[in-house]
Amino acid sequence: MASPLGALSATLLLLLAIALANCEAKAMHSALHAVGRHSQRVQPVKHHKPKFKPGPWSKAHATFYEGGTGSFGGACNYKDVVGEGYGLNTAALSEVLFRKGQTCGACYEIQCIDNPKWCKKGSLFVTATDHCPPNPSLPSDNGGWCNSPRQHFDIAKPVFNQIADYTAGIVPIQYRRVPCQKKGGIRFTIMGNPWFNQVIVWNVGGAGDVVSVQVKGNDKLRWTQMERDWGSTWKTSAHMVGESLTFRARASDGRCSTSWHVAPKNWQFGQTYEGKNFK
Repeated sequence: MASPLGALSATLLLLLAIALANCEAKAMHSALHAVGRHSQRVQPVKHHKPKFKPGPWSKAHATFYEGGTGSFGGACNYKDVVGEGYGLNTAALSEVLFRKGQTCGACYEIQCIDNPKWCKKGSLFVTATDHCPPNPSLPSDNGGWCNSPRQHFDIAKPVFNQIADYTAGIVPIQYRRVPCQKKGGIRFTIMGNPWFNQVIVWNVGGAGDVVSVQVKGNDKLRWTQMERDWGSTWKTSAHMVGESLTFRARASDGRCSTSWHVAPKNWQFGQTYEGKNFK
């Protein structure tokens, strides 16, 4: 036989549960009405990704190669590395690091190590602007420096001597990814013709390397995903002529930068337009 006290406790607990349920229902009802009244002011939550930070150190080797301002940007299609702000602090990356052009624009800190005879103190900061192609006819330890899976940097000769003496030929190094420091905004150089558009994306800050580019017009052209043509050049057959253009670039760290209407309606092929850079 149940006690009167137990029955009373059970009743009180039931009433309390009903009251709480009613409160939650009223709160939800009020919240929905509030959202309805202020729907024009509600803004989507933005999840900000942190700024690009230096990565861990890894070991590799480095050599140097001849060239000039117009050739050091070779496989990445940078036309003039000095004129475009990269300077001569550039490097061609081996197959495994270049990743078919995906790493174009990435910045690295390089230090010569484990060779007191040739190494110099300090760091060299370079941008990936070219590809060091593999040479299957040579062994990776004797001339085939850029053969996969070897991690290797072929550094522009004018700056190689900042970390080692030229006489060394090849030196052991340690390297790490670092943020790219750029002046001004991202640049978009539009090339091609009305039926085949190419956009060279350069002067990218933050992670430096671009993994996705989208374009949007102000009228008929909706957000369109561009394809990597080669290096820093992206392509699309979408009709872009006659519309002001907005570009959205996504870097390898997942951060995006949208440059709204950077190219006016009367933009021209061969012209460069400046957008919003990564901070």
